[in-house]
Amino acid sequence: MNKLVVSPSPHIHSGLTTAQCMYGVLIALLPAFFVSLYYFGLGALLVTVTAVLSCVVFEYLIQKYLLKGQPTIANGSAILTGVLLAFNLPSNLPLWIVVIGSLFAIGVGKMAFGGLGNNIFNPALAGRIFLLISFPQQMTTWPRPQAFNMALDGETGATTLNILKRGNIDEIINIDVMEMLIGNAGGSFGEVSAIALLAGFAYLLLKRIITWHIPVSIIATVFLFSFFVTLHEGIEYALIFAELQIFSGGLLLGAIFMATDYVTSPMTRGGMILYGVLIGIITVVIRLWGAYPEGMSFAIFIMNGVTPLINNYMRPKRYGEVAKNG
Repeated sequence: MNKLVVSPSPHIHSGLTTAQCMYGVLIALLPAFFVSLYYFGLGALLVTVTAVLSCVVFEYLIQKYLLKGQPTIANGSAILTGVLLAFNLPSNLPLWIVVIGSLFAIGVGKMAFGGLGNNIFNPALAGRIFLLISFPQQMTTWPRPQAFNMALDGETGATTLNILKRGNIDEIINIDVMEMLIGNAGGSFGEVSAIALLAGFAYLLLKRIITWHIPVSIIATVFLFSFFVTLHEGIEYALIFAELQIFSGGLLLGAIFMATDYVTSPMTRGGMILYGVLIGIITVVIRLWGAYPEGMSFAIFIMNGVTPLINNYMRPKRYGEVAKNG
């Protein structure tokens, strides 16, 4: 006899299982991963493997021995959390710090709320922000990319966001956008190649794992806001500055792969667009006037907390409501 199972909303069936969605996102991240291996080599590989293994182990142990439940590591969510956390880290970060970030991401960001589907904040972002606050020096020391790099450490340098933060017009104009597109730029190793991330975006759209609403609204907002804020320096400079804001830092990684998290983002299309616009605004405000050169992680994290409010006030119409009122 079948039992009626009552669960929290939304009750929407798309034909995709949780595992299919998780592994679909992992496939979309492969281009960026391969680029990171090319430019950051062994360091990127070790950080990724450490983050993934520690996330999977921590989730298994917490579910089995603390929550006394059936481990669900096979659905791929812990693996995805580990990959996204790693992509937000420098390739030269000590591995023990990576393990601490994984423990916070899984233990506090995810399992403390009851596991997948109940967490308020994106677990990988929670881990990244925790590490940034706890280990600011290690988290902001960026190795320079080097093709076929097999060293665990190397020469460090400023990222594009650091240059934008300084506001030196001559430095900003001389930045090579093409290098940023292919991934030959400093920063967290998973965020540096715009082309690889956009290829993953195309795959996610093709497979209908995500929709365009959140990423496009974030990117458009950041571009327009950055353009108009710097328009007093001239149209040409404002265009360059806005373009660099899109391709630098973790904007594309966050907009495509982290802000679109099913659990922590709004359900309706209108809510998604509002969510994306506010993330874009907060990101630019932090980048231009905040203490940190990067604001994407904080912006998504803040808006994760606002998502329940958006869902409450931007609800979809009830089935048949239009016809009844018409």
